[in-house]
Amino acid sequence: MRKSKPKKRVILPDPKFNDVLVTRFVNDLMVDGKKTTAYAVFYDAMEMLGQKMKNDEVSPLEAWKKALENITPQVEVKSRRVGGATFQVPMEIRSDRKLSISIKNMILFSRKRAGRSMSEKLAAEIHAAYNNEGGSYKKKEEIHRMAEANRAFAHFRF
Repeated sequence: MRKSKPKKRVILPDPKFNDVLVTRFVNDLMVDGKKTTAYAVFYDAMEMLGQKMKNDEVSPLEAWKKALENITPQVEVKSRRVGGATFQVPMEIRSDRKLSISIKNMILFSRKRAGRSMSEKLAAEIHAAYNNEGGSYKKKEEIHRMAEANRAFAHFRF
């Protein structure tokens, strides 16, 4: 290897919940370097989620973590060229990649949702993912279905 691996940057926990995962989510949610705005959107979404789920005995942060867990894929397919053909080979996903895929999917499908503000859309997507529904959950199911369909090519793993 010519180059050494780049050092992992240390992510500081967020000010309200004191959680590194929240900071990582907010960093992906952030647009044009506006971190304060991204934090405001996330915290507003947490408040709205608390309003929606006031009869449940789950805090909004726990609901968000459960929602992320519900939309985290376990396997994915990668293209692998063998001979002249390209196969979709199912592979296990590294834990840090699992997390980043689920975070990115949640944000992507929140942005696509109908709603007035981003915090409303995000709260709705988190609530849907918590209940095993919504766009990000469907995406995870689709990824798993693709991996299941191409299980015959699992011996091409590299």
